[in-house]
Amino acid sequence: MSSFWNIWVWVLTLGTLVGCIILLRWCLKNFAGVKEGESMGHEFDGIEELNNPLPKWWSTFFLVTIVWAFVYFAMYGLGNWTGVLGWKSSNQGILNIAESKAKTAEYLNKDSGVLVQYDREVAAADAKFGPIFEAYAARSIEDLATDSEALKVGQRLFIQNCAQCHGSDAHGTTGFPNLADNDWLYGGTPEAIKESIMNGRKASGMMAWKDALGGEQGVKEVAAYVISLSGRSVDPELAKAGQAKFAMCAACHGPEGQGSLAMGLPLGAPNLTDNIWLYGGSKRAIEESIRNGRAGVMPPWKDILGEEKVHIISAYVYSLSQD
Repeated sequence: MSSFWNIWVWVLTLGTLVGCIILLRWCLKNFAGVKEGESMGHEFDGIEELNNPLPKWWSTFFLVTIVWAFVYFAMYGLGNWTGVLGWKSSNQGILNIAESKAKTAEYLNKDSGVLVQYDREVAAADAKFGPIFEAYAARSIEDLATDSEALKVGQRLFIQNCAQCHGSDAHGTTGFPNLADNDWLYGGTPEAIKESIMNGRKASGMMAWKDALGGEQGVKEVAAYVISLSGRSVDPELAKAGQAKFAMCAACHGPEGQGSLAMGLPLGAPNLTDNIWLYGGSKRAIEESIRNGRAGVMPPWKDILGEEKVHIISAYVYSLSQD
């Protein structure tokens, strides 16, 4: 690191330790004018206050940690100083790339290397479980969706790979769809679900409409109309004005707001009439979606899991909406 940051680290670190020593010494002094253990002359609710010092174990432990800090820095260094052990962190200087690659290659070629061991374990797992996945992949998704053992496998794979976004129960969260209902952006057929998992979904995106709608008032008007589509009460004047402007949204959401699937186009434009919301159905959330737009992305999983495992997860996801 540069001289400036080296000095900064030294001053900040040592200054903090010295400050801790001064604070400890100050707290150990008796400023009350009363001998330790004697009464301070205060009594509340029958409890008398005594001039008790800090507990010995606490002050001793505090001092030990300060001493250990100095020992640690002496051993491992501070700033650009490497300490008596000569230890260097990876950020102290730029590694020679060629040397780094050579060491990595040498490490990977060692039979005892961790990564080599990992590869062996993966190969052993594939040999053991590969035939099971192959057998499942040979069956249709609809068939697997009725097989309790296959669904247990699919559920475990789902929890390991998909729960971070969609939740362990697959009920989703803000920005990540609920997979346990029957509301789909790209179709809920077995083929459509598998396609979504295999190749991911990069929504065409909803653009920000604030400027196109004439500002904040236009956003409020369209939001009122969209809210009314799901049967909720709104200001009728705002909704009427928003209906006229909604024509700009019909290309994706359809003239009735029933989404792209209703038009036979899996564009990812949701149905606005069912009161199911991906980014929240409050007035504020809907206005935010219209004002600034939305863009959701689901990564492809075919290269991460392979088609056989995706096939089983697809069966599990499909089964959730069939209950």
